Amino acid sequence: MVLVDTSAWSLFYRNDIPPEDPTAGAVEEQLATGAVLSTGVVYLELLRGFTQPAGRARIEADFASIPFIEPSRHDYADAADLSVACRRAGVQLETVDALIAQVCIANDLILLTADADFVHAARHVPLSVWAPT
Repeated sequence: MVLVDTSAWSLFYRNDIPPEDPTAGAVEEQLATGAVLSTGVVYLELLRGFTQPAGRARIEADFASIPFIEPSRHDYADAADLSVACRRAGVQLETVDALIAQVCIANDLILLTADADFVHAARHVPLSVWAPT
């Protein structure tokens, strides 16, 4: 199963991204297989970023069929530890990104992302990442 992060969804939804973009293509491919999960914070970030009614309606329609997985109380504490471990390794991982990474780690999910911060973090924590090459 794959959790698609906000950066990858953003590329998928943008009109100015070429159809051969590897990240947008990977999102489309994963949607077709039914392997996509999300979490509320990613949904929130997308709705916050796409403020036009048509964009919002498309996101809401797409996400209606995507199962959500939400962090547990332990995930919040573990995300803090993950963030600290990354910082000690010289990698900056924002609070929300640490939580997304922890949800993936705790649930054995691959994170589909276009955000290099996750790629750098994955060198120091047990996060499985799909990123464009």
